[in-house]
Amino acid sequence: MEQIIEIKNITKEFKVLNRREGLSGSIRDLFSRNYSAVKAVDNISMSISQGEIVGYLGPNGAGKSTTIKMMTGVLEPTSGTILVNGHVPYKNRTQNAQEIGVVFGQRSQLWWALPLIESFRILKDIYQISDDDYNGMLEFYKSLVDIEPLLHKTVRQMSLGQRTLSDILAAFLHNPKVVFLDEPTIGLDVSMKSKIRVLIQALNQKKNTTVILTTHDMGDVDALCRRIVIIDKGKMLYDNDIEHLRGFFGSYITLKVRLSDVPDDADAETMKKEASKLEAELEQKFSDDKNLSVGADEEWLSILIDRDKLQIMDVLNFIQSKHSIKDMKQNEISTETVIRKIYEEGV
Repeated sequence: MEQIIEIKNITKEFKVLNRREGLSGSIRDLFSRNYSAVKAVDNISMSISQGEIVGYLGPNGAGKSTTIKMMTGVLEPTSGTILVNGHVPYKNRTQNAQEIGVVFGQRSQLWWALPLIESFRILKDIYQISDDDYNGMLEFYKSLVDIEPLLHKTVRQMSLGQRTLSDILAAFLHNPKVVFLDEPTIGLDVSMKSKIRVLIQALNQKKNTTVILTTHDMGDVDALCRRIVIIDKGKMLYDNDIEHLRGFFGSYITLKVRLSDVPDDADAETMKKEASKLEAELEQKFSDDKNLSVGADEEWLSILIDRDKLQIMDVLNFIQSKHSIKDMKQNEISTETVIRKIYEEGV
């Protein structure tokens, strides 16, 4: 399969001023610059094939956006090599920009005071899209989502969800080989998230477009990505498919309980305190806190248990001896929980 992106041992360092405290320190900083080097991306390598949807995940500050900016040509790597569509992005920015699409969070690429159709026409001219290709894309868009009411609406009159939807359509308009989506569903309601996921999936399948997706929404990951790459503190922790990832934690299960002594209308802070209290009780009983952890999930207390080391019935019987259990259920470990454990412990 054709490799559309090739990254080999890329590193990106930034110089950060070591500031001194106080007024005298600020004055001294003016004349004596003391810098230290910070690695935002540290020796990352990966290859991405044409048509893949790859989830590029990590906590805030992990280096995701820095990597995306290097792939789009905004930043130059400190060391290492990177090719996108056969081009070195920072050396061939114009050519690279012609062959990629980008949606960065809530930063719209559309013209604020113009109707959406006029933004599309401007992009048609910028990317030199033929009439047949342009009309074909509009017809394809209409078959996927109801965009007719949006075409003659100014961008400033759109809701956040409508603007995001329109931005994604604009990013795919010139049929790019690669589209970078940075937090595309942030702040959207459940209905709009579902529409955007269906749209991205359909565009990927119809046009064989490679999609690089950064997100904190595990619903996006589960719905769209077969392969995920996880980085933290600039280093790559994981690069494989989701099922392989879950296999690392196949022995884990989530036990959810509702306790009679916890009010049904308890707020988030109260639930967090109850979770901490239950976790302390379980740790005292079972000693090794790495075998289980407790969190709050709305009205439920969620206990993550490693079944290779603890029996579920032992945990449940102990909770029953301390509290009255009003309701309970068990779920397989979620993608979100798996990734959180990787952030905390690595793979």
